[in-house]
Amino acid sequence: MPWNNSGGQSPWGNPRPGGPWGSPPPPGGGGGPPGSGRGPDLDDMIRQAQDAVRRYLPRGGGKGIALLGVLVVAVWAASGFYRVQPDEQGVVMRFGAFDRTAPPGLNYHIPWPVETVTTPRVTRINRVDIGFIGASDTPVMGGRVQPARDVLAESLMLTGDENIIDIDVAVFWRIRDAGEFLFNTRNPESTVKSAAESVMREVIGRTPIQPALTEARAQIEQEVRRGTQAIMDQYRAGIEIVQVQLQKVDPPAQVIDAFRDVQRANADRERARNEAESFRNDIIPRARGEAERLVQEAQGVRESQIARARGEAARFNSVLAAYQAAPDVTTRRLYLETMEDILRRNPMIIVDDRLQGVVPFLPLGEGAAAPRPGQAQLPTARPQALPALPQGQGTVQTRNPGATR
Repeated sequence: MPWNNSGGQSPWGNPRPGGPWGSPPPPGGGGGPPGSGRGPDLDDMIRQAQDAVRRYLPRGGGKGIALLGVLVVAVWAASGFYRVQPDEQGVVMRFGAFDRTAPPGLNYHIPWPVETVTTPRVTRINRVDIGFIGASDTPVMGGRVQPARDVLAESLMLTGDENIIDIDVAVFWRIRDAGEFLFNTRNPESTVKSAAESVMREVIGRTPIQPALTEARAQIEQEVRRGTQAIMDQYRAGIEIVQVQLQKVDPPAQVIDAFRDVQRANADRERARNEAESFRNDIIPRARGEAERLVQEAQGVRESQIARARGEAARFNSVLAAYQAAPDVTTRRLYLETMEDILRRNPMIIVDDRLQGVVPFLPLGEGAAAPRPGQAQLPTARPQALPALPQGQGTVQTRNPGATR
């Protein structure tokens, strides 16, 4: 080529003696100043590199080079040792493809570029918010944390009874299998959020609004956690759903005041119903107890009457047997017992028939009414003793105080 000659034109278009690189640089400097048109001297650079290698190589020629090669290989092999912390899991990749997972502790892999290791933390609990942006997730503006705000496109859902509800959910997850986590999902956080939101809409879509606002919150959380975990297992994402928390479950802001009025009315209705149930639970057992007491008393009276009737019948049979054995004696005894009973119940008054001015009277006091069977009897006064009469003067009469003369 013409520029290879000493007097030829250089490749940069400037005629320059000394070959394509121009004249050799002056001692102590390589090349001219910028813009001078002088390039680097390659022969000089190669010579300097050879001198540097010779300075570091030990004397002995080939043995030194071999020793240096062994040293380089030993350092390269020793670079394959690595440590996995207790909260981490080692993922070994061979030529960029997943090969195996390593447990915590000191491990070894074929050094770069054959194998590389990634150690993600598998015990850290990660959080994904659905329906709102938490204050910790918003960027800091001017040194102050921006407050949380709702994302209505995510939080508004349709319930089973065709009502709209505003729900904020926090999903907590961690890495269960580091190999599946790194190679089976491109964006794990977005995957968890999309799966949890889909399952939440499915669960709310078959739940009425009233249970969703009150007693069914724990059940909803469990169903969403199980459904999201099933999707993660189906994707083989290596993610474990630890917990699902409902942060807020309210009607839409536009109708929340009217809904709270309805809630208060429902609460009053429940209170009135509970009071009525309490009164019913108090009065019905009492009425049942009273009815049972009356039944037991009636049973007692019945048994008493039956026993008394049986006793009277047995006594009559015994009297009949005695009468059949001795009619005269039995008749006299019965007469005397009857008269004794009559005289014991009726007081006696002895009046002299020669006395003048004796006026019969009707007793209208306590002794006017004859005692009924089973009624308590008042004690009767003893007959009053009159002055003794001469023999043969006067008669003794027995009167019933309830009779008139």
